[in-house]
Amino acid sequence: MAADPGRTDGPDVLDRPIDWERAERSPEFRELISAKRRFVVPATIFFLAWYLGFILLAGYATDFMGESVYEGLTVGYCLALTQFVMVFVLGLWYLKKADSTFDPLAEKAARRALETADEDRGPARFSTGAADDVTARTPEQRS
Repeated sequence: MAADPGRTDGPDVLDRPIDWERAERSPEFRELISAKRRFVVPATIFFLAWYLGFILLAGYATDFMGESVYEGLTVGYCLALTQFVMVFVLGLWYLKKADSTFDPLAEKAARRALETADEDRGPARFSTGAADDVTARTPEQRS
């Protein structure tokens, strides 16, 4: 994004007034939230189901979890290690999805919010100088 001063030729994002409620209602922002939700909710449900399944097996299937797979390595240890693998895989998958989908949508939504902020400002008021502005005149000049 353009929050890095000097990154763009225009004014910094933080210097521009943005109507955040209007930006939130924009179709671009809604598309971003929808895409994130379509990824995050199923991934979270899957991970929690996997974790809960492990906990239930550990609590209620102790014989199965205690079975040896290889020289003292049990099914329970193997399933516990898959929790780390699952976090790693889901994290990498999210990063890949963010690069390919979420970041471009976020850029589009941010661009729209900035364009909307620029439109709201309207055209600059024509002025020939400070003397045209009534507040810039001294009391003697006003009369």
